[in-house]
Amino acid sequence: MARRRIVTIDRGHWTLGTAALFLLAALPAALLAEGSGVRGSVSLGLLNRYIFRGYQLGQSRGVAQPAISVAWKGFSISFWGNIDFNEQPTLSFVPDRPGLVSFNETDLTLSYTRSIGDLSGTVGFIYYGTKYAAETEELFFDVSFGGWGHPSLTVYRDIDSYPGWYMSLTAAQSFPLGGRITLDIGASAAGFMGTGGYWKTLVSGTRLYAGKKYGAFHDGMVKAGMTIPLGERWSLQPVIQIYFPLSSGASRIIDGVPYNPSGPVKTSIVFGLNGELSF
Repeated sequence: MARRRIVTIDRGHWTLGTAALFLLAALPAALLAEGSGVRGSVSLGLLNRYIFRGYQLGQSRGVAQPAISVAWKGFSISFWGNIDFNEQPTLSFVPDRPGLVSFNETDLTLSYTRSIGDLSGTVGFIYYGTKYAAETEELFFDVSFGGWGHPSLTVYRDIDSYPGWYMSLTAAQSFPLGGRITLDIGASAAGFMGTGGYWKTLVSGTRLYAGKKYGAFHDGMVKAGMTIPLGERWSLQPVIQIYFPLSSGASRIIDGVPYNPSGPVKTSIVFGLNGELSF
């Protein structure tokens, strides 16, 4: 999905995500009662910046990322948002409210998961409501293994504004430290292949995106954190993540202009704290 083009008309990007948030928050207590089979979580992340698939979507001015999800018998619905406290431009990001606070993204995910032993598969749909770029939609498929390292392969297909394939391989593992506190580590590597006209690359010596469509080993990430329980349902999770390009094509800049129309993947550090309530 692209993040660099900004739309000039507010299309009410937040309406669907906000409606979903109110729907989730209004679920009756009886539905969430013990034995109903419904499970979920509410969380809030406070981070120094927002990085999406290696793209820097703002500078280090601080963001808040609220989320809520509910699952029942393999079906799940989740809401995720990003609030930038001081929007600043980058090579991948054009602010909708420069220098001001902006609730600039609301995402809604619908999915279904089926498990057989340690193997599980998930299919789903994501709606991206972005104020700083054209809204878009993706379909995705994930297959994961529940053994050591929890390896997972997820394939995303943009079916709207920015047609293309994004393929991500991830692994994560937690280690007990005592008192139910765990050390959590993880890593990911991803590739991208653009298929729509948006993904034409920069032609050297010009400022025209008229070259071949962008495709490359795209971004990598390593992370470390801790999960600190604060009771049966509450937890705090300090975390640090390092993002980096996986190829020269992913980070390429020609005469100060990004080769990729959505901008370069740059080495970036994200750190902060996430609080979560599970039910």
